[in-house]
Amino acid sequence: MVDSETVVAQRKASSKVNSAVRSIADLDAVARARSVVAYRARTAPRDVVRLTWFLTRGTGRWIAKAWRWASYADLRADARAARIAGDVEARRTAQELIRSDAKARWAKFGNFLRRTLVGLAAVTVLLVLLALVDAVLDRSAMPGWLRAVYAVRDALTAAMSAAWPWIPPLTVVGVVVAAMWEGRDRTPGAGWLTRPDRDDSDSWVDERMITRALAHLGIAPLNSFLKGGGELVYTVAARKDGDGTQAQIRLPLGVTAEMVSDRRKVLAANLGRASLETWPTTGEEDGVLDLWVADKGTLSGGAGDWPLLHDGAVDVFEGVPFGLTQRGLVINAPLVGSNWLVGGRPGQGKTNLLRVLMVGAALDPTAELWAFVMGESPDFDPLVPRLSRYRMGMDDSVAADAVQALEDLLGEMERRGRTLGGQSGRPPKVSRRLADNPRLGLHPIILSIDECHELFQHRKYGKRAEELAVKLIKRGRKYGIVLLLATQSPTKDSIPKEITRNVSCGVAFAVADHIANDGLLGSGKYRAGVRATELRMHTDRGTCVAVGVTHNSFELVRTFYLPFEDGIDEVTPVIRRAISNIGNLPLTAGSDLKEVEAVPADYLRDIQSVIQGESRVRTQTVLSRLVALNPQEYEPWTARDLRAVLLGFGIQSRKSDGAMVVRSEDVADAITRRAESALETYMDGRRTPGSQGPFPAASLSLGPSADQRGRPSGRRAGPLLNGPETGRIPLSDGHDKGSLPVDGEVGPGGG
Repeated sequence: MVDSETVVAQRKASSKVNSAVRSIADLDAVARARSVVAYRARTAPRDVVRLTWFLTRGTGRWIAKAWRWASYADLRADARAARIAGDVEARRTAQELIRSDAKARWAKFGNFLRRTLVGLAAVTVLLVLLALVDAVLDRSAMPGWLRAVYAVRDALTAAMSAAWPWIPPLTVVGVVVAAMWEGRDRTPGAGWLTRPDRDDSDSWVDERMITRALAHLGIAPLNSFLKGGGELVYTVAARKDGDGTQAQIRLPLGVTAEMVSDRRKVLAANLGRASLETWPTTGEEDGVLDLWVADKGTLSGGAGDWPLLHDGAVDVFEGVPFGLTQRGLVINAPLVGSNWLVGGRPGQGKTNLLRVLMVGAALDPTAELWAFVMGESPDFDPLVPRLSRYRMGMDDSVAADAVQALEDLLGEMERRGRTLGGQSGRPPKVSRRLADNPRLGLHPIILSIDECHELFQHRKYGKRAEELAVKLIKRGRKYGIVLLLATQSPTKDSIPKEITRNVSCGVAFAVADHIANDGLLGSGKYRAGVRATELRMHTDRGTCVAVGVTHNSFELVRTFYLPFEDGIDEVTPVIRRAISNIGNLPLTAGSDLKEVEAVPADYLRDIQSVIQGESRVRTQTVLSRLVALNPQEYEPWTARDLRAVLLGFGIQSRKSDGAMVVRSEDVADAITRRAESALETYMDGRRTPGSQGPFPAASLSLGPSADQRGRPSGRRAGPLLNGPETGRIPLSDGHDKGSLPVDGEVGPGGG
């Protein structure tokens, strides 16, 4: 019985050991080490030949350096060059340097020899004296310090005796290793030493490969630098970065990153990649090359399913997922605080991108969506139940409604500016907290215009549309108003220059030339190597180059695809989910919203608040706290402005501990005096100069209609219906203004 239990215990222990061994063997580090060892064993003959060549070349380099040093080769070359150039003074200077350098060398050699001989003589005398004393005296009769000296001598002698047999072979090994190091290739990296067997071995990119590829670009200054033994400096060594390899190289004198970008196709061929998989761009400086090389084949596949296709919600202040970067990471499109210009050749995915952004924004219940399609296209029909405004068509009425929408947004922007000015602390822009307050009416409004070139080139409304769009792009972003523009004609005539200059996010699908490229992505992007011209029609459909969407200089994005064609509709289910989750919209037709006028800052109260109960505060500290409290009002102030305001209230800055301070007692007295003066004026029946005036009259601003979820889906040609069917307020001209109020009208709950 005992034997069987012992056997069972032994089996269990053996099983645990085997399991532990298997788990260790499965570790990535162990697997990599095993593959490296196997690779090195197979390539050992080649490595031996290579190291032998390094040893020979390193010895030759040492001999050459010694000869140049002994023969003053550099100075003699200078003298020869001066003689050929006929520069007598330079030739005489070089010859004098040779003579003075020879004298200095012999002087140094004499000093070294003299010091060596003196040191050897002193050591010899010391050793002889110690030997004589040791022969005459017994160790036990010696003083303690002398015995310690003999102990040190004996220890050193024993150490030298033990180490002496190893010194010659170690010296030889050191010299051989140093010679091989001297004879190594003058290119950074040693991938041939550590490169293991990998399934993706054809995707391997290291510094040696990059340097070799750069050396064959035909750039004369770079070629002469590398042929002269120069080494490229890798500020960021080649490293795995998503689905590719990234490196940063400081280029030699006379070479810019733009020169490398101009030879992108040659660089891609040298690295064994397609042009689309090789992205040389300018780094932080013109002389720094930022290179990203995709693993083979990773950019040929699609982006996969949209992350929010089946569940999830969106906060437009955080962004909407719209694609994968070249590194294989999901990228969120910034909406609030940004404006978008999307373009490319027909059929490459620009309308789909616009639809993805709008569908994503629809999942934020606080967002109000407007859409205008300047053509006969049903791409946005599934979004109709969630849209506050929607027009589609090629007639003049659609252009007129689009211009009216821009007009309304401009007025809404002014109202929002006044509303923000009336908030405590006067926030500089709309935040998530303010947008969630339905009574303020600061919810995000997103307007998309597909085929916007048709609007800007309209013979009647184009000029006005251009003016309004530029104003909204420049100023509306901080008020929660977002413009999304898409075009297949990004030329200087179809898209105003002010739009391309001021738009935050530019997206370019496949384009024909550098003019369209820079018209979408920004001036100079083509020369900097950010080129959508490299994208191939049909082959790279859905892939775009985007700027402004991240902190990187650009992103190569494979956009998510939401189909609405050929009986496949993935948009409608998402819109239904958005409607079902929307609950109460941020503002309804019966909300009692009052417009808040901008209120001038109360300097005295603000100064009292930043003193924070302290008895006295330095004037510079008061000024810095005022700037933190209300940057828009106080940032231009100087110390002189603060003193002037204080004097206006009868407050005199005082000196304390060598610094000018403001006393809280003086501020409190000034507030009391002002209140008493205001009371006396009121009793006399007169208005106080500088008072804040009467309260603003109530006005109404409407949000999205309350019954959006009841809208029918499908194509909407012509003007939207008004009245009870849509919950909208009809205008006199038959157009719909959506959530914005009609002047003088009051909603059901407003009056």
